[in-house]
Amino acid sequence: MPDGAGNETVFALASAEGRAGVAVVRVSGAKAFDAVETLCGAVPAPRTTSLRILCDADGSIIDEALVLTFAAGASFTGEAVAEFHCHGSPAVIRRLLGRLGDMPGLCMAAPGEFTRRAFENGNLDLTRVEGLGDLIDAETEAQRKQAMAIYDGQLSKALESVRGHLLRGAALCEAGIDFADEEVPEDVDGPTRDALEAVSGEIETILRGHEQARLITNGLEVAIIGAPNVGKSTLLNAIAGDDIAIVTEVAGTTRDVIECRVNLGGRLVTFLDTAGLRDTDDIVEREGIRRAEIRAQRADMRLFLSMVPEEDHPLLQAGDIKVLTKSDVSGSPDGISAKTGAGVAELLEEIEKSVALRTKGAGLVSSERQAYLLKQAASHTDSALATLVTGVGSELVAHHIRDALRSVEEIVGRVGVEEVLGEIFSSFCIGK
Repeated sequence: MPDGAGNETVFALASAEGRAGVAVVRVSGAKAFDAVETLCGAVPAPRTTSLRILCDADGSIIDEALVLTFAAGASFTGEAVAEFHCHGSPAVIRRLLGRLGDMPGLCMAAPGEFTRRAFENGNLDLTRVEGLGDLIDAETEAQRKQAMAIYDGQLSKALESVRGHLLRGAALCEAGIDFADEEVPEDVDGPTRDALEAVSGEIETILRGHEQARLITNGLEVAIIGAPNVGKSTLLNAIAGDDIAIVTEVAGTTRDVIECRVNLGGRLVTFLDTAGLRDTDDIVEREGIRRAEIRAQRADMRLFLSMVPEEDHPLLQAGDIKVLTKSDVSGSPDGISAKTGAGVAELLEEIEKSVALRTKGAGLVSSERQAYLLKQAASHTDSALATLVTGVGSELVAHHIRDALRSVEEIVGRVGVEEVLGEIFSSFCIGK
């Protein structure tokens, strides 16, 4: 892992782009307080807001702003930080950023630069960084709660407990290897086994609910499937509250999969409008149907629309929902009509309940990277326990424990994460 952040002092707009009542420009690094002094004179005491006039190089006024400073070691990044809470005019922001860019030793921050410095300076471990990224991207209440729990350090604490047990097991094994028998307890196998069994139990607990957590973070996909002209596109438009899908009486109108993201009961659901399923000689429509079937199979749930109550389809899986449609045409009291809206609200309630059931018991591990490394740690721990039982020797047990420990430390970013850092931080906005 790097020894620390770069030498440059970086700056960026930390609030959203565009016109606003207030915009926040953040500066982090050794020259942050110099930038404050250059712009507005005396530097306010750390964690104290002060109303100041920000001046351009020629002495003209850029804006009147609240200035807030944080001392090195007491900021988000761990460095000296200054924030300018100015008016959210695009012209003011451009001029202020331009003025900062003209100062020696200052440069524009890269995406995720502030968070990366917080990580490299030891203020955040990698799980909290990933939680922060999920929190910034959160669209629903369920996503917010889950991301906040991770950013708050709940996963970090659980992993630190696992790490502690592994370190104890490693220490006991190393003691048996490095010292004479009379210098260590007569039986280190029992305490070592206890430590490793604790690790296995805790990893199992942490991994529990991974799939549900993944569904909350990524959202569920619900594919709307059925024959041509059963109302799939009309239903998608009704759910979206807008005409996002073309609706005609011509079979095969929908060729590509059309997506609609919806906040359903505090959970993200992406509805997919797919091509009508039928046999056709049209090569383009046939390709659309092929793609629709693949996407429907991969979806988390399928809504099968039909005008025939007994109709079934090979794509249907356990937990899918069959919907009798076009009740405005058939007159059936058991169906829905996306055209008139009859039964649509009740259908969405049914989907919402199904989604809530599928995400019930979500854990803290939503990242595939974290889940993979935890499973690796569990596998190495199992190998250590199996070796311990055979009595082959402490050296091999210690080797398996060290492998498990390395996997855990990769999760929090202590070792071996350089290859993933660029990908993680590139997904952050420039001001974070």
